[in-house]
Amino acid sequence: MKITDIKTFIIHPPSGKNLLFVKVETDEGIHGWGEAYTQADRDKVIEIHIHQMARYLKGRSPFEIKHFTFWAYTDFTTKRGAMDAYSAISGIEQAMWDIVGKAAEQPVYNLIGGPCRKKVRVYANGWGGGGDVATLQQRAKDVVARGFTALKFDPFPSPWRAYIDQSQEDFAVERVAAVREAVGPDVEILVEVHRRLAPMHAVRVARRIEQYRPYWYEEPVSSRDLDGLAETRSQINIPVVTGEELYLKQEFKTAFQLRAADIINPDICACGGILELREIAAMAETYHVAVSPHNYNSTTIGLAATIHAAASMPNFIITEYFVNLEALGQDIASPAFEVVDSHVELPERPGLGLELDEEALAKYPYEPFPDRDIRHPQDEK
Repeated sequence: MKITDIKTFIIHPPSGKNLLFVKVETDEGIHGWGEAYTQADRDKVIEIHIHQMARYLKGRSPFEIKHFTFWAYTDFTTKRGAMDAYSAISGIEQAMWDIVGKAAEQPVYNLIGGPCRKKVRVYANGWGGGGDVATLQQRAKDVVARGFTALKFDPFPSPWRAYIDQSQEDFAVERVAAVREAVGPDVEILVEVHRRLAPMHAVRVARRIEQYRPYWYEEPVSSRDLDGLAETRSQINIPVVTGEELYLKQEFKTAFQLRAADIINPDICACGGILELREIAAMAETYHVAVSPHNYNSTTIGLAATIHAAASMPNFIITEYFVNLEALGQDIASPAFEVVDSHVELPERPGLGLELDEEALAKYPYEPFPDRDIRHPQDEK
């Protein structure tokens, strides 16, 4: 079996960011689907990387997954890649696994160690964690009413800044308290910080919200400052998450050695794909670090790849599910995933277990990312 073509589809859903899907075709009629992470206006750059890599993949076996990812990292990026290149690698790699699973007539999770669980727990994101306090509380209640037992939101005001004043701290603390009041004691609250804070502010806020029992404190400090993140973790009593802006095993190695986090959240659509995520998770296991894959992707291929990888991880705990992309998933994928009591059952079909409808994808044509309000801190005075 040889790869004959690699196609890309960038779509703009009614809610959320642009999404980028990859279709790898073979000379035996078996094809595979993958999804690459996208962010702002970088989707077109990622797409270019995919087509550049395709030039070297055509004529090769789709079973040569490790050879592809090693080559892409070593020769294509010359070991100097960034998110754009790793996202391109991830989308192609997932599609190759989809082909391998279909050829072997097995779900992918059976080919990477077999399942440790029959279903995967998910938490809700994309539910609209903004607005005034009353609106925030009602939205949180609505998510819980749908059966979710965990939800994530960012309580901090914009713009994202490393140094915040007392009023901004108060704003964040008030919103965490409000969500806890709204959902009760048994629902997990996952606090997102988006890598924005300096350690001194990260520690101050964490100590103030500990009483509301957050499930975790996600990326309080950028992982580009792992020493600062480790310093923060050592001073607070909430589990710390990092990994969204880390990619390959080499980058996670230092995080583990510094004991910078209790939980890691690499994204399968940006870290290099299914196998790379599994290898990162295996490294984490030796440090007693749990894995909760980041998944700001669709509720179709990106979620499917995450579920297959998570199924075989002993140290997996929960993954991300964007409720605002759920309707899109039901329109473009067959069969669509269903969340029941905050869990998704493992798919039993070969490969990743679902197909995308190209005609349905065409209903959501690409749109450039809208201009953002980009300000220098001096402009805010």
